[in-house]
Amino acid sequence: MEQAKTVFLLTSLTVLFVFIGFSFGGTTGMLIAFLIAGGMNFYAYYYSDQQVLKHYDATPLEDKRHPVYQITQKLVQKAGLPMPKVYLIPDHTPNAFATGRNHENAAVAVTMGLYEMLNEKELEGVIAHELSHIKHYDILVGTIAAVFAGAIAMIANMMQFGAMFGSNRQNSNPIMMILMALLLPLAASIIQMTVSRSREFMADEGAARMTGDASGLQSALSKLENYARNGHQVHNATEQTAHMFIINPFSGLKSTFGGLFRTHPTTEDRIARLEELKSEL
Repeated sequence: MEQAKTVFLLTSLTVLFVFIGFSFGGTTGMLIAFLIAGGMNFYAYYYSDQQVLKHYDATPLEDKRHPVYQITQKLVQKAGLPMPKVYLIPDHTPNAFATGRNHENAAVAVTMGLYEMLNEKELEGVIAHELSHIKHYDILVGTIAAVFAGAIAMIANMMQFGAMFGSNRQNSNPIMMILMALLLPLAASIIQMTVSRSREFMADEGAARMTGDASGLQSALSKLENYARNGHQVHNATEQTAHMFIINPFSGLKSTFGGLFRTHPTTEDRIARLEELKSEL
């Protein structure tokens, strides 16, 4: 099932990318876009995790006595997972994400702010959430989506410049090009979100079952959301990678469309779902 979702995501984003190429350069543009998309699929599968970690200046946590490392080690034993690489992000805004293409090539990255703000029980809930993403292969889908969304946004900007300053393609319509430049990144975001929201609920539930207690994650989510709503966001955060974090780093920004284009369910809904799980646990 998870492999089918990954294939669906790759196919959808490839088709969208090729369509952009056709709109921008006709048959030649379509062929070039197809070749680029093929290369991006290969790159996204094998190297996109390192790109994301590098973007956020994440450094490997080598000290096995560090609480973040020890909590991760304890939880992977419970979950029956290989030990992922653990990274620290030099940022005082509390947040975390996981990345990697499979169980054997996974990484968990937490900000310094997360370690500074949360107690051990809360930190355990957050790390369990990220390990749950790893267990269900969500991290591969999320990282691939981030790579393609970024590329589509870049091509869309090129289309806008092409429309404003003239295009070499005959019979091109500048107004249509501008319209497509605005709509295509939106389409890429919608594809991202179809594989994002439900997975947050699943990872929350997986974390609660892994730790045997939902209250730690509930408390952590509440703290992280309140901090984000006060206008704090992770340094270098991008809209293309926002869906990878446990809390959207742009939660503090007002959205014109309300919850229509959310990458995450509301934190209130996530906490409520975890509350329902308590009696079962």
